[in-house]
Amino acid sequence: MTTSVLVVDDNDDDAVLIGHSLTRAGLRVRVTREETAEGVTRALAEDHVDVVICDYNLPSVRAEDVLAQVREHDSDLPFVLVSGQVGEEVAVDLMRAGARDFVLKDRLARLAPAVQRELHEAAERRAHRRSEQALRLLAEHAHDVIFRFRLRPEPAMEYVSSAVEAITGHAPEEFYADPALIFRLVEPEDRPLLERSWQSEQPGTLTIRWRHRSGGPAWVEQRANAVAGPDGRPVAVEGILRDITERVRMEEQLRQAERLDSLGRLAGGIAHDFNNILAVISGYAVMLTEELGSDHVLHADARAIEQAAARGSGLTRQLLIFSGLEPSRPEPLDLNAVATDMQRLLSRTLGDDIELTTMLSLDLPPVRMDRNKLEQVVMNAAMNARAAMPDGGRLTLTTEVERTTGQVGLSMTDTGCGMEASVAARAFEPFFTTKGRGRGTGLGLATAYGVVTDAGGTISLDSTVGAGTTLRISLPPAELVARPSTLVRRRSHGGKVLVVEDEDGVRDIVGRILRRAGYEVVTAADPAEALRLCREENLTMDVLVTDIIMPGMSGTQLAAELRRSRPDLPVLFMSGYTSGPAPGGQELPADAPLLHKPFQTDHLLSAMHRVLP
Repeated sequence: MTTSVLVVDDNDDDAVLIGHSLTRAGLRVRVTREETAEGVTRALAEDHVDVVICDYNLPSVRAEDVLAQVREHDSDLPFVLVSGQVGEEVAVDLMRAGARDFVLKDRLARLAPAVQRELHEAAERRAHRRSEQALRLLAEHAHDVIFRFRLRPEPAMEYVSSAVEAITGHAPEEFYADPALIFRLVEPEDRPLLERSWQSEQPGTLTIRWRHRSGGPAWVEQRANAVAGPDGRPVAVEGILRDITERVRMEEQLRQAERLDSLGRLAGGIAHDFNNILAVISGYAVMLTEELGSDHVLHADARAIEQAAARGSGLTRQLLIFSGLEPSRPEPLDLNAVATDMQRLLSRTLGDDIELTTMLSLDLPPVRMDRNKLEQVVMNAAMNARAAMPDGGRLTLTTEVERTTGQVGLSMTDTGCGMEASVAARAFEPFFTTKGRGRGTGLGLATAYGVVTDAGGTISLDSTVGAGTTLRISLPPAELVARPSTLVRRRSHGGKVLVVEDEDGVRDIVGRILRRAGYEVVTAADPAEALRLCREENLTMDVLVTDIIMPGMSGTQLAAELRRSRPDLPVLFMSGYTSGPAPGGQELPADAPLLHKPFQTDHLLSAMHRVLP
């Protein structure tokens, strides 16, 4: 490979002599001579130069200026000073300025080894620089923050990659100018952990919270190593800082979901037991009401017991709705009636400093939706409005028919503090809340969104800081189809009924209602007893009435077992709680209705008439 040599000298003979000296040493060289600054600039720009050999005593240019040109062109390009006479002090100054070596003209035997050495070292410097540039490019484009922080003798941020600005809102230059900034950005509770970690011989892995310039929190995972000095003590710490905010948020959402799942299971168990109790209370209250007659002095008391049981059933449904375990039971609803009823409830809930008003449109078509779920949406929105009006205000419930779409609208408008556009845009996100830790789950509006869209409607939010918030619900009008009432009270033609129920009170009241209606009733306390009666005592029946959730075997499994020998057996299921597949994985048969506890006498007898042939 030919080495291109630029000789800066005013003497052609000296340039030839330098070329011969390098050739005799085994180098293949191409020599170019220049003697002016302009010539040097042109040669560096037009030719590939491997090494510059410069005389000191030049009439038209100083060696110092040539060296400056070379350094500006390529800081790794070797510069060797060759001169017949130059003071030692001048030579040292040139070496400090970047000259790689100094050779006297009467000792040119040293020139070739010096050139060879400098060419080799230049190649190494360039390779090292390329590696550094590649690493720096990698660091600058990495999502993780790569850093090196000097601890002694004076603290200083020696390097921090540009990713730090995305996490903290501060540019790298700010950390170089203020070494203490990185500690001030850490949450006060976590700051001692970071300081101890960086002073330790093994900083290791650490999770800390930073505060973004905008005020938002950022969870950061540190993976670092200590750099030890001659005395073995840490003089610097280097490593990476990774933003794990999204991971922490997802883990929190998972924990929240697990807590809700546990709550749902608890709610299901409570609902089942509580609805059994309410079924007994309601059943006996109905029997008392009928026995006493409307003229009896205790008739009103018995009716009050019925109504209290119905309210208890509504509370149980609210618990299941909150937990997401209550299947929808859509029904035709008058939004004016719902708004009026909710006004009475909310007036006792929101407080005296909230003025609650309604603006109801006439001739409002009905909608089809689960009433309890709609009431939950209104209640959640009212609680949010209450939180936005800590010093009191006005909340208005409005109903209307939207002219452009024909949808039936229900809106709630408050005079509270309102929300910024960025907050309002995330209002329906699950687990998003502005109420702070422990003061809200962030599920209220997310649940409302699911409930309304499940009913075929839309829900939206308009809010302005300082001007309040309006929540709008739009629902399609219900298709009214004339249907006969499902509560048919006609005299029974009799029949034998097997009632299977593990709750003594419920089993007793169901049996008494059916006997009074003219049925012959046989009862069993569990599925095992029911199977024994059928198999060992050859019990025949016209209909099976069974609870779903029972010990040992579910009601659906019992029905499937009895239908093996009698596929056409009519079945009526009862349950205080069911969501999805029944226990044991047995689905509810399509021809067997489900009666939700607690139920009225009319509902039980009407269901019996539907299943009996």
